[in-house]
Amino acid sequence: MAEARRRLLIVDGYNVLRSGSRYARIELPDYTDDTFNQARDRLINDVVDFAGRERAAVIVFDAAGNACAATEAEATVGGVRVMFTRRGQSADRLIEKLAYDAKERGVETLVVSSDAGIQDAVFGGGVDRMSAEGFCQEMELHAREVREEEAPKIARKSTVEERVSSEVAARLRSLRDSL
Repeated sequence: MAEARRRLLIVDGYNVLRSGSRYARIELPDYTDDTFNQARDRLINDVVDFAGRERAAVIVFDAAGNACAATEAEATVGGVRVMFTRRGQSADRLIEKLAYDAKERGVETLVVSSDAGIQDAVFGGGVDRMSAEGFCQEMELHAREVREEEAPKIARKSTVEERVSSEVAARLRSLRDSL
């Protein structure tokens, strides 16, 4: 049986979408708009990439003010748990609870949020935190590295002169010049 991952990433979904420069380029009109869904999808894909096989991950989206959200909803995308709080429930409290529960189980936990209240609460409980902008910078760096890895490599032409000793190269040049 595979050993459970001992690292957890918890992301404050809407906070990152609103505070992170990576998602600011995407217009965020309202929660039901298709553009906002695209931003959410991009964040989910980024978290899948960031967490990879190294850590479990949870993204929490706050539905506290959403009249349509009667119950808590949860899905798994690419191994990442995506949670929407139920109406009246704060994502902040759920994030803090998830972080404390993981810490109690001895799981190394990182919370991504620029919300000062969340940062103070989790850091005070011994949990690491990263700002939304810090996460965005990590994603930009990761995207750049992937592009560089996938870019076609140009083979360097190797000459005979580079593969022989300088003495042999000098003799060959002398021979060539004498012709």
